[in-house]
Parts: sequence; structure tokens; C-alpha cells
Amino acid sequence: MRGLFLASACVCVLAVFFISAFLFVNGLPFFAKYSALDFITGTEWAPLRDVFGILPMIVGSFYVTFIALLIGAPIGVFTAILLACFAPKPVVKVMKPAVALLAGIPSVVYGFFGLMVLVPLSRTLFGGTGKSVLVASVLLSIMVLPTIIQTSEAAIRAVPQSYYEGSLALGATHESSVFRAVVPAARSGIISGIVLGLGRAIGETMAIIMVAGNNPRMPGNILSGVRTLTVNVLMEMGYAADVHLESLIATGVVLFVIVMAINFLFSFITRKRIAQ
Repeated sequence: MRGLFLASACVCVLAVFFISAFLFVNGLPFFAKYSALDFITGTEWAPLRDVFGILPMIVGSFYVTFIALLIGAPIGVFTAILLACFAPKPVVKVMKPAVALLAGIPSVVYGFFGLMVLVPLSRTLFGGTGKSVLVASVLLSIMVLPTIIQTSEAAIRAVPQSYYEGSLALGATHESSVFRAVVPAARSGIISGIVLGLGRAIGETMAIIMVAGNNPRMPGNILSGVRTLTVNVLMEMGYAADVHLESLIATGVVLFVIVMAINFLFSFITRKRIAQ
């Protein structure tokens, strides 16, 4: 069994290694032909003229992801607290399968819901085409909820019961014990859930391509169209060739580095707080 578990772990490690190797081997040669600084800081994307600037897509990805987490993270964490500490068992029996079902809905179905419901609603309320940063962020906030809820609930339930009982023994109320003793003890798990939700949000493509407007320019406000890094790769990979294809793979390299940097940052912050 030890050998089986070791082999399973090695498969995961090797998968990450080969994906990383593919990206860097095929993406880094592009930077020998095109300045990395111009690629990352350029504001114009015109492959037919050999102009490759992905700053609008980087800003768009962060814009959409940040707003999605701003909406989804508090809702997800509070829902997890409700399921773990407050909701009666009949409610939990209904809500947990509903959350699991939400996690199983394909991205294209989310995109279709956003296209048919959220986009017309935005068009009615705010004007314009309806396809915007706001709609994409709201849709993404719904999509990240299952990840945040399930991970945060598991972290809260993993806190030893003695934390809660000790708080009650000191005279604290049920609510105070939950929010001042149990939830802080589960902080690292909750942060992990938010990081996983961030990874889901920043890597989402199919739903975003249907509701974001896909404009390769700097987003002016939350009601303007936007193109993310993943959407940029998906839209042009089918017909790209030569330097254009290499630029799309380089875009994947940039996205990979951004996600890894965010993960390492959150991991560093979490370890530092635990050490304190």
C-alpha cells in the first residue's frame, strides 16, 4: 500500500512537472524574438502586425477575479459557517447536496445562464451591450461558491470540539464561541478554500467568453467589456501559427507564473500567521 500511495503521489507530481515543462519549453523561445517587457506591459494586441501586448488581459483577469472573490468569498465562508455550526440537520441535508450540484454544473451551462439572464438584466439596468466586467464577476462569484463552501466547511468541522466547549465554559455565547474560537482556528483551511476559488476564477474560460464582451483593451469601468488571459488563448489558438502561436503559449506561461506566485504568497502569509 505504501508503494501504491507513493506511485499515486508521483503521478500528481509528474503531471505538474510535464505541464510546466511543456509551457516553458514552448513559451520561452517567444521571448527571444519579442521583448518580455513589451509583451507584459504592452497595451495593444494586434497579431497580424506582430504587436503583442497582454497588459489589458492581465488587468482584465485581475479585475474580474478580484470582484468575483469580493462577492463570492464572504458568501461562501458565511455559508460554510452556517452549515457547520448553525443550520439544523434537515437544512444541512438539503443544502449540502445543492452545493455539490452547483459544483457539478458545466461551465458552458453557467455561461448560457449568464448570457440569457445576467446579460439582459445588466442591459436593462445599466444600458450598453450588457456584456461586461460586472456580469462576468457575478457569474464567477457563483461558480467559485462550491469550492469555497466545501473547503471552508471541512476546515471548520476539523477544529477540535474542545475549542468550542472551552469557550462555552468561559461564559461565551454560541455565536461568540464560533466566531472567536472555532473560525480563527480554521483560518488556514478557509484561506486555502479562497485560494482554490481564486484559481478556479482566474482560470475560467468558457463561461467568461460568453458574457465578458471579449474586448482586448484596458477596461474603463465595471460596465465595459473585457478579455482575460484564458479567453485570449482560447479565441485565437484555433488559427494561430508561428509567432502568433508562440505568443499564446507565452500567455499561458505568464498566467501560470501569476497563479503560482499567488499560491506561494498566500502560503507564505498563512505560515507566517501560524508561526505567530
